[in-house]
Amino acid sequence: MQNTKVAIVGLGTVGTGVARLLVEHGDRIARHAGRKLVLEHVAVNDLKKPRDIKLPSGMLSADIKRITSDPEISVVALLVGGLEPARSIMLALLDGGKDVVTANKALLAAHGPELFDRARELGRSIAFEASVAGGIPIIANISQCLSANEIQSIHAILNGTSNYILTQIEAHGTSYADAVRAAQGLGYAEADPTMDVDGSDAAQKLAILAHLAFGARVDWNDIPRQGIDTLDLADLRYAKELGYRIKLLAVAQLADGELELHVSPTLVKLGSPLAEVRGAYNAISVVGDAVGRVFFSGLGAGQMPTASAVVADIIDTVVGRSAITFRTLELWSKHIARVTARDYGRVAGRYYLRFSVADQPSVLAEIAGVLGKQNISIASVIQHEAEEGSQGVVPLMIMTHNTTEGAMGRAIEAIDRLAFMRGPSIRMRVRD
Repeated sequence: MQNTKVAIVGLGTVGTGVARLLVEHGDRIARHAGRKLVLEHVAVNDLKKPRDIKLPSGMLSADIKRITSDPEISVVALLVGGLEPARSIMLALLDGGKDVVTANKALLAAHGPELFDRARELGRSIAFEASVAGGIPIIANISQCLSANEIQSIHAILNGTSNYILTQIEAHGTSYADAVRAAQGLGYAEADPTMDVDGSDAAQKLAILAHLAFGARVDWNDIPRQGIDTLDLADLRYAKELGYRIKLLAVAQLADGELELHVSPTLVKLGSPLAEVRGAYNAISVVGDAVGRVFFSGLGAGQMPTASAVVADIIDTVVGRSAITFRTLELWSKHIARVTARDYGRVAGRYYLRFSVADQPSVLAEIAGVLGKQNISIASVIQHEAEEGSQGVVPLMIMTHNTTEGAMGRAIEAIDRLAFMRGPSIRMRVRD
């Protein structure tokens, strides 16, 4: 059987999982690849760092040139996070004649056009299944299996860390801080979990999916986003009382020829597939004009699910499938975008609102009046009695009918100035 030499740059959590699959399950991989994949070299930044895998002597080094200058190494898994030196390393690998597999969604979201144009110039390919949704093969499904469709919408849970934290808080009453620490202990969250919990990670992944599914050219920094780091436990309880569960939802949806894009905590109807996704799992609901709704779910965080996607990309690259797909899709090319992003103020939807108000007459009437001035109709209202020690402050929950983000923003700005308000209002999108 023919041998093909591959290499890895970066031996962190995912890199270790990829190395383990290549070294310990070579026979299984060879059956799928039609050849034996030989891990020839692994380049790391710190040789003294303890590793959770034993590699053959001489395989590990801090010299990237051992990979770029070796003509027998054809495919490299670039598993370094962040933008630099990841960008420079990828360019060096492409210039060295290597096809690249990566899990670095931040790199693609920020420098996709430059890197993909360079790969095309050199006749190389970049595969990136592991950059979105861990072990779920969503890149292949959108770019290949659903290619007969015009994709109409994507509603997705794209951050396993946030989903795990929300599950711990809702199901077990765990505090936010303790849930974050538990996620870190399990390897789901980094030492600094900011990108996971503030919605940035999900926005980066959504930018990639929007490009694949809709041909959008959007900077992930321009995607409106809100994370779970400011959520109140009370809202998870009230959402459940209303028949919903809060999820960090990433949305890309066509509306009158424009693309709605946003990431935010959203009330999702209990019993619906997205609402029942628990723990570190990701899920993507895709609607195509021909296929209808399809649903993908799987682990979106952790070593081996992501490593699974990386190795699958290595196999596809070695056998030539990635090159064909790469040439055909013209990802991040200089072609004009097929669709533009809709102004966020014009994005429509229903809302959950919570107000902390003084327990006095006419509160609801005044709030309803402000909403009415923005043509926002109320669907339902829940007001609890003042609890002991609340100092006469009560929560007032309102579910609206359809309106726009702009109208809702103007209404909330006016409501927050009313004399009976005892704290800033809370608003979240609703998906039925």
